[in-house]
Amino acid sequence: MKTASRIFGLIALSITQFAWSGAEVALSAKQAQALGITTAALPAKQSGDVSGLPAQVVIPANQMVVVSTPLPAMVEQTLAGVGDSVRKGQTIARLQSPALAEAQRGLLQANVQSQLARENLIRDEALWKDGIIAESRYRSAKGAALEAQAALSERRQVLRLAGLSDGAIAQLQSGSSTDSLLVIAAPIDGVVLEKSASAGQRLDAAVPMFRIARLDQLALEIQAPPAYTRNLKIGATVTVPAYAASGKLTAIGRSLSGGNQTVLLRAIIQQGAENLHPGQFVEASIGISASNGAQWDVPNSAISRISGKAVVFVETAKGFRAQDINVLNEGAQNSVISGALKGDEKIAVRGVSSLKASVMGIGGGE
Repeated sequence: MKTASRIFGLIALSITQFAWSGAEVALSAKQAQALGITTAALPAKQSGDVSGLPAQVVIPANQMVVVSTPLPAMVEQTLAGVGDSVRKGQTIARLQSPALAEAQRGLLQANVQSQLARENLIRDEALWKDGIIAESRYRSAKGAALEAQAALSERRQVLRLAGLSDGAIAQLQSGSSTDSLLVIAAPIDGVVLEKSASAGQRLDAAVPMFRIARLDQLALEIQAPPAYTRNLKIGATVTVPAYAASGKLTAIGRSLSGGNQTVLLRAIIQQGAENLHPGQFVEASIGISASNGAQWDVPNSAISRISGKAVVFVETAKGFRAQDINVLNEGAQNSVISGALKGDEKIAVRGVSSLKASVMGIGGGE
């Protein structure tokens, strides 16, 4: 071990004695090999992206609805199950609801009261104009008519919330008999994601029965370290390479999550959404701003920091040259860099510490 240490010290010492101009280290191939320096070609030039970010597939909030019971009822029959595609207006359940019959009866009573109040108002208005009755009586009849009309409107609204159409309500007002059958229809075109009701079950009002969503577009919730978000822009391209899906970035969070200290990013998937499933965990890539020019994805082992500047060591005919770079996004294994590089260079990816020591004038031995 002492012999090897002495040899390394002599080589390191000799490096500091080699002539180098500026930040260029003169070094022979034999010396580079002895120091364990390994080079690799720069990867293909790219516009830049942040890859390997953990993400979860979610459904955009405006594409999902929950269908609940409008009135207390018993489930008579369900006509759609989890995974079924449904169309807007399609019947997905039938319920028996005594409360619906009561609401219909209330509408009929309110309709009769409204008609009587309107007739009284017409009569009293004529009598008031003829000077037969006082104005106060006419105003009282007018108030009663308005109150009866408001009660009728309220009863109509209750039945609308129960799922009855305006046509069905008008038909009921015309003299049709009441019915306790409550029909539940799909409010949108979509896919049934959850069904929490079954035949024979008694449900109170506002109890969820189905969760339906449109899946033509999906969204991603992406967790990213704060350093990764520095060059991200709204509208940047987002891809899920493993599933041939792509879209765009729609939101960049401003706060950090308490658990893993990451920033929440949101994206909408516009192409290849059929290859993804809600709740699925995937890895996403996000394109970063191209204002930094050409960019390369290099191993972190190739990057050194000297006097506060990031550099890579480019192989030259005489040895290696320290080249200033900008680290755009630093990852766990690789980082995206930019700089005055042509793209056909070879850079040191191992043994970089020896080159850094030479540039800093550090060397020695026994």
